[in-house]
Amino acid sequence: MNVLTVLLALLSALGNGAASVLQRRAAMDQEREQPGGQGLGHAVRRLGRLLCRPYWLAGGAAMVVSAVAQVGALAVGRLSVVQPLLVSELLFTLVVGSLVFRQYPDGRTWLAFVMLAAGLALFLIAADPSRGQATAQNGRWLPVGVAVVLAVAALAAVARALHGAARAAVLGCATAACFACTAALIKEFTGRFAGGVAAVFTSWPLYAVCVVGLLSFLLLQSTLRAGTLAASQPALTLGDALVSIVLGWVLFGERVELGLRILPEAVGVALMAVGIVGLTRSPAMAGGWDADGPAAPEPSAAPTTDIPGRRDGSGDRGRAP
Repeated sequence: MNVLTVLLALLSALGNGAASVLQRRAAMDQEREQPGGQGLGHAVRRLGRLLCRPYWLAGGAAMVVSAVAQVGALAVGRLSVVQPLLVSELLFTLVVGSLVFRQYPDGRTWLAFVMLAAGLALFLIAADPSRGQATAQNGRWLPVGVAVVLAVAALAAVARALHGAARAAVLGCATAACFACTAALIKEFTGRFAGGVAAVFTSWPLYAVCVVGLLSFLLLQSTLRAGTLAASQPALTLGDALVSIVLGWVLFGERVELGLRILPEAVGVALMAVGIVGLTRSPAMAGGWDADGPAAPEPSAAPTTDIPGRRDGSGDRGRAP
């Protein structure tokens, strides 16, 4: 595997994890300091103030770094390597969240952390994806695009008949297919850099990335509303990685080792699945870190005299509503 590809993919995963934690912290702080009101105007003003908060701006910067790093990773590396490495976003979320919220995971969460990391490493070493072409083979995108659209439509139709965890898992699979397709389109887009600026902006992949990326984002919101992260995240995270491997093979001619290596590859996928479930049940994913925000002072039993200029140095923490 190309070292630069690995580093850029891990940087992208770190950026995504950091953005989630930092922007969640900004939302917590705002809710604690400026409780929500009613009306559209109030909501718009709150959003504007949120976007100016240092934590939110830091999260936005992390998102930009993540996007640039992913584009760079896909430009120099294989789709079947980059997307599986993005599974490590959960690991970085755990680490960054521990630092930002100052609440550290328990032993079971760290065990899940180790299992996910070990499974990811085992799978990539056993699969050893080969280098393919920079752009898709002629005529491959149309049938692949039709197949992805049909698969996502079928999964969405099935999800409408389900409820709770089952619905979240099925929508997670649909969202995973969309994200994998978005990554494949980014690789197709970056593969045309050699043709110059005109080739990049006059060809269809750039605009397809925008459309499919937006649809992926909207489908993700439905997935997150359908059920818990413990139900949707394994299908979403692993599905993205596995569908990306298939797309890398079909579109770009990338290959993974099979034969006797299927066994360690399957063990690696199983370890990742168990690790993902463990992490999604941890405070980092389940929202337990929300308890880190400073609570409002408890009313005292006896009146006290205010001292001008004095600030309450209490370190008490309370859950943001």
